[in-house]
Amino acid sequence: MSSVDGAGERYVVGVDYGTLSGRALVVRVRDGAEVGTAVHEYRRGVIETVLPDGGPALPPDWALQDPEDYRDVLRHAVPAALADSGVDPSQVIGIGTDFTACTVLPTLADGTPLCEVPELRHRPHAWVKLWKHHAAQSHADRINALAHERHEPWIGRYGGKISAEWQFAKGLQILEEDPEVYRRAERFVEAADWIVWQLCDEETRNVCTAGYKGIRQDGRYPSTDYLSALNPGFADFVTKLDGPLLSLGERAGALSARAAAWTGLPAGIAVAVGNVDAHVTAASAQALGPGRLVAIMGTSTCHVLNGTHPAEVPGMCGVVDGGISAGAWGYEAGQSGVGDIFGWFVRHAAPAGTASHERLTELAAGQPVGAHGLIALDWWNGNRSPLVNHDLSGLIVGLTLATRPQDVYRALLESTAFGTRMIIEAFVEAGIPVTDLVVAGGLASNRLLMQIYADVTNRPLGIIGSAQGPALGSAIHAAVAAGAYPDVHRASAAMGRVDEGVYQPDPDNARAYDALYAEYRALHDHFGRGGNDVMLRLRAIRNTALDAAAARTDTVLEAIG
Repeated sequence: MSSVDGAGERYVVGVDYGTLSGRALVVRVRDGAEVGTAVHEYRRGVIETVLPDGGPALPPDWALQDPEDYRDVLRHAVPAALADSGVDPSQVIGIGTDFTACTVLPTLADGTPLCEVPELRHRPHAWVKLWKHHAAQSHADRINALAHERHEPWIGRYGGKISAEWQFAKGLQILEEDPEVYRRAERFVEAADWIVWQLCDEETRNVCTAGYKGIRQDGRYPSTDYLSALNPGFADFVTKLDGPLLSLGERAGALSARAAAWTGLPAGIAVAVGNVDAHVTAASAQALGPGRLVAIMGTSTCHVLNGTHPAEVPGMCGVVDGGISAGAWGYEAGQSGVGDIFGWFVRHAAPAGTASHERLTELAAGQPVGAHGLIALDWWNGNRSPLVNHDLSGLIVGLTLATRPQDVYRALLESTAFGTRMIIEAFVEAGIPVTDLVVAGGLASNRLLMQIYADVTNRPLGIIGSAQGPALGSAIHAAVAAGAYPDVHRASAAMGRVDEGVYQPDPDNARAYDALYAEYRALHDHFGRGGNDVMLRLRAIRNTALDAAAARTDTVLEAIG
C-alpha cells in the first residue's frame, strides 16, 4: 500500500472477520482510497473435531471458534495495517466491522464468552458456533414445522424455512443438549455485535442480523407462546438475544481505552454498528439500488439484493426492512459451499500434475460447453437457498472411464453457477427483478468461473473495484458513523467502486447452458424436494455409525481409566 500525504486528510478503519482470518483496511474518507492493510490468521481456525486443551471430541457437522481469535485481529491486524499505511493514528476518525453470519456465542451479562468461564471451558455448547455449524438441522426442522402448523406470520419472510445456521436453531440445540450452558447464558449474541461490544463497551444489536438471523420482523421476535410450544424452557430465549437495536451506519459508541490499547487507535473515535460481511459489501460495490445482485464469492456465496417492496421468495434467507441499507427492503440468499467445493476437489480428488486451481482452470477453459458430459449438484456443504437443508449432499452424474480431472472440475464450477441461477429465478418469479450481477470476493479473480456465471445467468457481470470488499464496506459505514457523510448511500457513491460489465454473456454459450441447467434443475428437484431422500438417509446412516464408534471408544477409555 502507498503511504499517505496531507495532514488534513481523514481516515477510517474497516475490519472484516472471515472464516479463517481477519483483515484490517485503512481507507481515506475523501475517496475510498485503500492505503494500508494487514491480515491476521486465527490461531484456532475452525474447531470441527475436538475442543482445544484436552476437550472432548465433537459430533459430526459441528463448527466452533475461539473468541480470543477475534480479539487478536484487533491486537495484530489493525496496528499492522496502520503501520502499512503510514497514517498518523490521530487522523483516524472511526472504525467499522463486519462478520460471518450466523456466527453466535453465549455470554454472561457483561459479554464474557461462556467458553472463557473456567468450569465451562470443556463444554462444547459454551463456544462460538460458526456460521457453518450445521448440527442443529433437526431443531430447525421443528422450528419450521411448528411455525407452519401455527401459521406464524413471519415464516413467509424467510421463504418458508428457518435455517439450521441461524440463532433460534442453535439456541434450541444448546437448550436441549446442554441445559446448564443454556441457563448460564445471560446473553446470546451475534459475533458481529459481540466484537462491537468489545470495542466500545456498549451492548448493541444491528438490524441486519436481528432481521435475517434472529427472526425479527415488524418490530418483534417470535412470541413467547410459540417458543414455549417448541420447548417450555425456550420461552425466555428472546430475553437473551434482545438488546438496543441500531440501524446500519449508526454510531454504536466510542472506542474504549482498552480497545484503543489493542488497536493503536485514538480512544473516543466512532465505532460503527456491527454488520455482516456480505451485506456490508453492497456499499463498497455501489450496489444499493434495486435490481443489482451482489454475489460475495469465497468458501461459500452470499447473494444480497435491494428491492422496493417486500415479497415472499421461496427458500430465501430473508427479507428485512433496512437490512442492507436504509429505505429499501434487503433480500438475502446463499450457497453453503462454493470455493470449498473446488478446494475439496483439488485437495482430495485431483491427481498429481493437475492438483491446482490454476492448472485445472487452464485445462477446463478449452472445453466447449457440455463437452464433459457431466452435471453436478453443488451441495457438498448442504443447500442454503432455496431448499434450506444442510443434510443434503453433493452429486455428480455422467462419470465414465473417459472422464478427466478437468471435466469434473469444470462441472463443479458450473454447478455453483446453476445454483446461483436457481436463486435468481426464485427472485424474479416472486416479482423482484435482477438486472445484473456484481461479484466480490476471492473467486472473482477466476476468469473462467466469472464467464461461466455470466453465460449461465445470461446477465452482465461486473466486478467490485476492490479486493477487500467487506473491509471497504465496513470502512464506508465507519465514515457514516463518524459523521463524515450523512448516509451510507452518499458514502458509497464517494468511497465505493465497481468495474461495470466486465463479463458479458455469450449467446451461444447461454443457449447451451440452458439445456444443462434443465438437467440440473430436474436433479435438484428430485433429490431436494422429496423425489428421493437417499441423501438424507445416507446422512442418518453415517451419523449412526459415527455415534456407535464414538460410544465404543468411550467404553474402552472408561475401562482403561
